[in-house]
Amino acid sequence: QVQLVESGGGLVPAGNSLRLSCAASIRTFRTYAVAWFRQRPGKEREFVAAIDWSGGSTNYADSVKGRFTISRENTKNKVYLQMNSLEPEDTAVYYCAVELNGDIRSVDRDYAYWGEGTKVTVSS
Repeated sequence: QVQLVESGGGLVPAGNSLRLSCAASIRTFRTYAVAWFRQRPGKEREFVAAIDWSGGSTNYADSVKGRFTISRENTKNKVYLQMNSLEPEDTAVYYCAVELNGDIRSVDRDYAYWGEGTKVTVSS
């Protein structure tokens, strides 16, 4: 059974930073690509960032490019999302997801396993 557990969400004022973590209970985690998606209030789930199995390739949504950084520590089975210069529009539930082929993708249906999410609220 694959489990993904997100943490690090919270309430912060605009301009501040947060670092989200995703811990995976998968022995072969280092072979999978991982992405962060988010669902803003009243909106559909959207792609935020993804990282390939090695950490050598990443992809970002235009809305977060230059502010967010995705990284991974395969020895710890963890992926991180460093979020800087947060804006009220970043308020959402953030989910991590695993893609089994190791390739970074931006479509949620390509991801096989999902966490329960962590809530981020950015006040203006």
